[in-house]
Amino acid sequence: MNLKLYHFTILYLSVIIFFTIEKIGVGFKLLLNFIELIFYDADFAINQLSFSMADIFISSIMTIIVLIFLIIKRKKWGWLKLNISLSRIIVVVLVSFFIFAPVIAPFNPDFQKNISVTKLLKPLESKIRIELVNQNKSTTNINEKFLELKNKSVLNTFNSNIIYADSIDTRDHFYYYQGKQKKIIDTEGKALEDFCSIRESLFLFGTDEYGRDIFSRIIYGTRVSLFIGLTAVLITFILGISLGFIAGYKGGVISLVLNHTTDMFLAFPVIFLIILILSLFGGSILSVIVVLGISGWMSLFKIVRTEVIAIKNKDYFLSAKHIGLSASALMNEEIFPVILTSVIVNLVFQFGNVILAESALSYLGLGAGNSYPSWGKMIEDGQSYLSQAWWMIVFPALILIFTLYSANDIAGKINSSLKKKLEL
Repeated sequence: MNLKLYHFTILYLSVIIFFTIEKIGVGFKLLLNFIELIFYDADFAINQLSFSMADIFISSIMTIIVLIFLIIKRKKWGWLKLNISLSRIIVVVLVSFFIFAPVIAPFNPDFQKNISVTKLLKPLESKIRIELVNQNKSTTNINEKFLELKNKSVLNTFNSNIIYADSIDTRDHFYYYQGKQKKIIDTEGKALEDFCSIRESLFLFGTDEYGRDIFSRIIYGTRVSLFIGLTAVLITFILGISLGFIAGYKGGVISLVLNHTTDMFLAFPVIFLIILILSLFGGSILSVIVVLGISGWMSLFKIVRTEVIAIKNKDYFLSAKHIGLSASALMNEEIFPVILTSVIVNLVFQFGNVILAESALSYLGLGAGNSYPSWGKMIEDGQSYLSQAWWMIVFPALILIFTLYSANDIAGKINSSLKKKLEL
């Protein structure tokens, strides 16, 4: 029996839910408490709402909804019935990182605590995590209960109640060891289980020089890369389609000017222009998206212009024009369906180019990596620790390679499928 994509996707999501069911449950509980708080104290509830909290709400709900929909629609959605391949598996994993990041990631990507204990940990290495229990008396105040649940569910960059230790000794007193340092925690005569919770924290891909979890940073870096890639490609799509149609449909001086402008951009190494603009205006996410979007429309312009020139003199196009269809209607109804596959192939290839360009810019210190987790920035940071901590550079480099491979492989398969249809 051939394994289909829905087999892997359903199994993969089930595994995610199995290992994160507690976090998902807390997310649902937080959402219910938030809804209750809106009716109790709307102003307080609105003031507490943040992107991180909304992210938890959406991710917790989507994990269950997506799994249910996949089970129901597995035989109806054509893409789910595709055979399994490495590139398709990679796409599923990347999309899950993008949507379910707060659920999958064990830590906030910038979380750091007790760096002397947690820095440069090897993959699969673990440390003892001591979490002090709130000693305040339990309260029935709905606001305080909500804040307590929020602090438990939202991943923060720092938590004063968490201590990482190499080992502990609870025979006489509660001692914990951080390197050569021996420290004591006063339990105030309380039973240990009433004072704190102790468990092992596993760092799947190890940690960096600041003790930040690399697996969590890769997950959130996936969000940044995919968001920049998708939005930049959207800008490329709008510019390439619009200008290509105008040049091909109008012809004359307009076509000549646009075509020579495109040739000039193609002849000039665009990466230098991108670096110049970002150096002058900063490397915010918006700047990176706009610059990468407006620097990649040229190849799509050429495709659209060529197709429009070939189509506009054909009988069916002239007939549609004579019955009074507007230029936009001609584009949507007569031209776009013909060039759709070529456009999709071009955009998928462009998506891979944008992700590579964003990583390169972050590596050079010009991308979004200075403010957000970025694969390129992680690779640049790992370069300084290559002999001490190979995992800092290997894991982000692998995820980048796999992403580029999947984008190019899927574009190639779409192109091959198009050629087979044309031959028929």
